[in-house]
Amino acid sequence: MSSETTAGVKVEVRSTYIPEESMPENFYYFFAYTVQITNLRTEPVQLLARHWIITDGQGRVQEVKGEGVVGEQPTIEPGHTFEYSSFCPLQTTTGLMKGSYSMIDSRGQNFEVLIPEFFLVEPGSYN
Repeated sequence: MSSETTAGVKVEVRSTYIPEESMPENFYYFFAYTVQITNLRTEPVQLLARHWIITDGQGRVQEVKGEGVVGEQPTIEPGHTFEYSSFCPLQTTTGLMKGSYSMIDSRGQNFEVLIPEFFLVEPGSYN
């Protein structure tokens, strides 16, 4: 598990390879990841947008930006955790992801929260 705390918001990420959704013969490797976002602050925060940087095993980079996560812009109360799962297909057996969330606090102040770098690895891969 990768973990990073920025501006009083903790982000933890776990990733796993999903063999039943993958087709190695077609260079298609399917990874799932679960993110936990914990508000360590004393006031609520809301996640507005995401920015992912995805790098595959050959160094190709893809950026993904959008509103919210999994169709939501959750408000996270102090001491609470919001958890969601998503996926990332790659053309290589390994890769890595990192990024940031754009958030706003109860006073209307915008701030960025880092998503820690984490690896996507098909078990048994050597590249």
